[in-house]
This record gives sequence, structure tokens and C-alpha cells, in this order.
Amino acid sequence: MKRVGLLLCVLLLTVNFRPNNTTTPYPFPILFYFPKMPVSADNPVTIEGADLGRHLFYDPILSSDSDMACASCHKQQYAFSDSPNRFSKGRSGVLMKRNTMPLFNLAWYPSFFWDGRAATIELQILQPVNAHNEMNLSWIAASARLERSAYYKTKFEEVFGGGLIDSIKITKAIGQFLRTLISNQSKYDRVIAGKGRFTEDEYAGLILMNDQTKGDCLHCHTTDADALGTTLKFSNNGLDTIYSPGNYNDKGHGAVTGRESDNGKFIIPSLRNVALTAPYMHDGRFKTLDEVLDFYSTGVHVSANVDNKMDFAYKGGAKLTTIEKSQIKAFLYTLTDSVFISNPEFSNPFQKK
Repeated sequence: MKRVGLLLCVLLLTVNFRPNNTTTPYPFPILFYFPKMPVSADNPVTIEGADLGRHLFYDPILSSDSDMACASCHKQQYAFSDSPNRFSKGRSGVLMKRNTMPLFNLAWYPSFFWDGRAATIELQILQPVNAHNEMNLSWIAASARLERSAYYKTKFEEVFGGGLIDSIKITKAIGQFLRTLISNQSKYDRVIAGKGRFTEDEYAGLILMNDQTKGDCLHCHTTDADALGTTLKFSNNGLDTIYSPGNYNDKGHGAVTGRESDNGKFIIPSLRNVALTAPYMHDGRFKTLDEVLDFYSTGVHVSANVDNKMDFAYKGGAKLTTIEKSQIKAFLYTLTDSVFISNPEFSNPFQKK
């Protein structure tokens, strides 16, 4: 029955729910060097819808014991990651198996989770609320709770018109809020907009990252051609020495596609706000940026399905010097968006001012 219920939710998410006629289109910022933002045809973002989603994101009403919200594991001050925790805690203190990903610039993502198993933001939202080891609340129970709330009844009617509050409307509202989480006001953004300048070390770090004979980061982490900081593709970056495609403890994208060639591949995370989101990699194995740079410098393994764009994989790494690593780190810090992590429009609406 649970599988049938989830399938029904998936099918209903394809229905074109249009916002109420009284809603106002959300005013997205003008973006420099970003690809054109994909717009959801069946869930256009409105001011009222994003506000409703923001309340739901921070409200523990969507967990079985009403003690856990989406924001419990996605904290604004850490770019909506769960830093410094390697693994987030679900119900009864159960640890997740992968590091919690940050939340920003999600409108551009073609799929979600480290393995890409959800094709849309709304499908991603369906899973943690219902998962037994996360928020552990059935969508029927979640809908019933919100139906009993005069406050939420009014807000849902404002956004979606009349009718019952169901999982589709709930996920669409949260999805609208998540699409507004745009990070575009770091020092890096000011520089590329012609409103700031890098220091010598920061500029040297940018050059090293995009030099194919040095950092060689540009194939996966875009900082020269566009400002997303990721190609949004899946990659095996040589974390482990595994020569047989069938021997991955975590198959990643391969578990979704069923293809051995995808085993050990995970979504390439954005470098934006990277100084805020430690620990790193899908399993959070590296506690600091220094450990990450050491890995790419001398610790890369030749493994099954290692990305063929990693030219240094067969040489044990990029062999960066101490100075080069410090310069790359200096550049990475320019990607921290202090405006984003303190923006009151993204903060807890229930918090006392």
C-alpha cells in the first residue's frame, strides 16, 4: 500500500496545479553569468507560495513527533547544510548514511540527492517526510494535521484556492520556497559583476583551479564559464581504490540507473559556500578543505569508473605545492555568500524578532 501511495503521489505531481489568481509572481534577482534559470511549468513560484513553503520548511508539524523540521538538518548559517555533522540524525537519533547536501540554486538541478534518484524538487521533498528513519510521518497524517490548522487552511487557500490540503500542494509550496534560495552575492559574484577585485592570492587560486596542468578543477566545478560552481553531472572522483565495478559499498548513481558504469558516481556539488558546508564528499569523510585539497593533490585513486576528465588520477593526484593549495583555498573562500546565509527572507518565520 505504501508503494501504491507513493506512486499516486508521483503521478499527481505531473498534474498542472496553477496558483490562485490572487497570488503574485516571485521577483527573482537579475543574475550575472548564470545559465538561464529553468522554470517549473506546473509549479510557478509566487510570493505567497514561497512564504507558505518557508513556514512548512521550518515547522516541525511535518514530523511524527512534531520535533523535527526540514530546517533541523538544513541550517541557513551553513548554506542550508547540516555542518559540522558528518551524518544528520533522523528520528530516535538514527544517523543517515550520506552527508546532508546544502540547499541553494536548486532551480538549475536536473535531479536531486547524491545519487540523483529524484527527478524534481517536489519528488525530492516527498521522501524525507515519509521516510521511517527521517521525519517518519505519512503524507495522509501530514495533510490531516494541516487541515486542522486554521492558520494553514487560510494560507493554502490563498496560494492554491479551495480544496483539501494534500501532499501535492505541500510539496509544491516547499518546492517554491526552495527555488527562491539563490546564492549570488559572494565576493566572487561582486568581482565578476565588476564591483570588486580579487587579492593576488585569490586570483592565483582561480587561475590554478582552471589550469589543466595544475588544479584541473574546471571540468567539474565551473567558475570561469558560468557561476553555478558545478556542471550538475555525476562523477567518480577516485575516492577509493576499487578495481571491480561490482564491489562498491555505495553504488551511488549506479543504484539508480542499474548500470555498472555509473557505480561510484555521485552528483558534483557546487563550490559555492564550500567553506561553510564541511565535512565533504557524499560520505563526509573529509573534515576540512585542507583534507580535500590534500586528497586531490596526492590521494586520488585509480578505480573502476574513475572520471576520464581527471587527468591526474593515474599520477596519484595533481601534486599541488603548499602555496598553491593555500591560494586555491583563498579563492574558495571568495565563494562564501554572507548575504545568503543571513537573508531574513530565508530565515525561520516563527523565530521571535
